[in-house]
Amino acid sequence: MIETIQWTDQGVVMIDQTRLPAEETYVTCRNYREVADAIRTMIIRGAPAIGVAAAMGVAIGVAQADPADLDGQLAVISKELAGTRPTAVNLFWAIDRMNRVYSEIKHLPFEEIRERLIAEAKLVRVEDIQINMAMGRHGASLVPDGKTVLTHCNAGALATAGYGTALGVIRAAIESGKNIDVYADETRPFLQGARLTVWELQHDGIRATLITDNMAGHFLRAGQIGCVVVGADRIAANGDVANKIGTYSVAVLAKENNIPFYVAAPISTLDLTLSSGEFIPIEERGGAEVTHVFGVRVAPEGTEVRNPAFDVTPNRYVTAIITEKGVARAPFNESLRQLAELKK
Repeated sequence: MIETIQWTDQGVVMIDQTRLPAEETYVTCRNYREVADAIRTMIIRGAPAIGVAAAMGVAIGVAQADPADLDGQLAVISKELAGTRPTAVNLFWAIDRMNRVYSEIKHLPFEEIRERLIAEAKLVRVEDIQINMAMGRHGASLVPDGKTVLTHCNAGALATAGYGTALGVIRAAIESGKNIDVYADETRPFLQGARLTVWELQHDGIRATLITDNMAGHFLRAGQIGCVVVGADRIAANGDVANKIGTYSVAVLAKENNIPFYVAAPISTLDLTLSSGEFIPIEERGGAEVTHVFGVRVAPEGTEVRNPAFDVTPNRYVTAIITEKGVARAPFNESLRQLAELKK
């Protein structure tokens, strides 16, 4: 299994996803600022992986803090990590989880606080892998045998601590004996599908075909796509889904062609405080990601650019949302809340 992120004695080690597929390089973050920078620059990306990184960022930050001012320094650490990527709710979930643990143990000696927070960050990682595998088991039965699955962006082991959300469902379907292959959208402008999803599927020996984003409608209409499976960065209470830019277009095309559109995401990706996707903050990234490809300019100097990193797919286009606790269907206001309230 691909090791996306690990806690080591040297620091937080993560695969550098900006260098894939040409180079498999690992980065060691030796303090919380380096973790924050890795999240911000997309060395690590994908909502669940960002959550794990944030938990480890809090742990390494507190471990290196002045014991005389832990409360103040934890606030600074949390604020910097929270400011890295606004859309992925797992980031804030992980920071809040670490802060809750700290508030319960802050009266203990510093060394014990340090060890407890490190242990909690490691637990977030282990739980994420277990969650993804459970999600895969719930979703595998939804994937039709003998068909192609279309996916957008990368929601695999690289976007998590391991196994994956959308690709976890695909992996589980194959492990159950189904004969399926994958079409991966390239996912402009950062090319997560081309660079990461195809690399990951090849790494695991899963048949993968790369298509450009604007080919999705052609293949959905052609009849060989059995379903679409994507991940999510935030899901509102009504089932509106924020995911990588271009997801909304794929969902509309799937609906038009009567193809099931599934979203695979952990319960931690639910934001039940938001009534709809209208209130999900959408990150805007730098224009150079659009005007340049691998450092080569492809648009004229002075071109005005908009570069939202995510879009919101309204719940009417979502066939089902696959979580580690089960599968939610419309009305999502009811089914998502019921799953969120289930005990582990």
